[in-house]
Amino acid sequence: MQDFVTVTGMVIKAIPISDYDRRITILTKERGKIGVFAKGARRMNNRFMAPTNPFSFGIFKLYEGKSSYNLADVQIQNYFENLREDFEGAYLGMYFLEIVDYYTRENNDEVEVLKLLYQSLRAISHQSLKRELVQAIFEIKILAVNGEFPGILHSQTLKSDTIYAVDYVVKSSIEKLFTFSLSDEILAQFTQLAKEYRKKYIGNQFNSLEIVENCRLKN
Repeated sequence: MQDFVTVTGMVIKAIPISDYDRRITILTKERGKIGVFAKGARRMNNRFMAPTNPFSFGIFKLYEGKSSYNLADVQIQNYFENLREDFEGAYLGMYFLEIVDYYTRENNDEVEVLKLLYQSLRAISHQSLKRELVQAIFEIKILAVNGEFPGILHSQTLKSDTIYAVDYVVKSSIEKLFTFSLSDEILAQFTQLAKEYRKKYIGNQFNSLEIVENCRLKN
């Protein structure tokens, strides 16, 4: 009798395998980051075609194979369809997925990272929130969640409101992260500081971020 594993999580990466199959990476509550083989997921009208796209969040029923899990069933709770129709929003979301993939590991406790990813993708869709702010909050909080936040960098003269905003992001719960706005002057400092953190403490090159930055330059 086949033993099944049920996990809740989000697809953070999908790559084609052969003509019709797909290998996906899911960030889960229960088992951290895991690789899953989805047979036939690239075949037209296959029931796994949509659920194995990046951003798909839901409950995945799996069984273990020789080298990876295999997808048996899935119930998607949120596809984040709005991101698929928004070029800049989609690539900002992909940037978040890239960072999460970079940071997370199999069998680690990644619940807070998953929560941060989910709430950040929701925040991209809120018109009242500037995307530069959402991005900077994510970049600072991912460091804090992983225990790598170094404290305030004093490479520039920071306004007290900027320092307060950073402190709030580091210390607040993920559910309360995207509940504030900043003036243009404070936002400029806040985003610049997040950029310095990213370059100094994350350091990886993220292809989707380059596309996001090019979009903003054109606008």
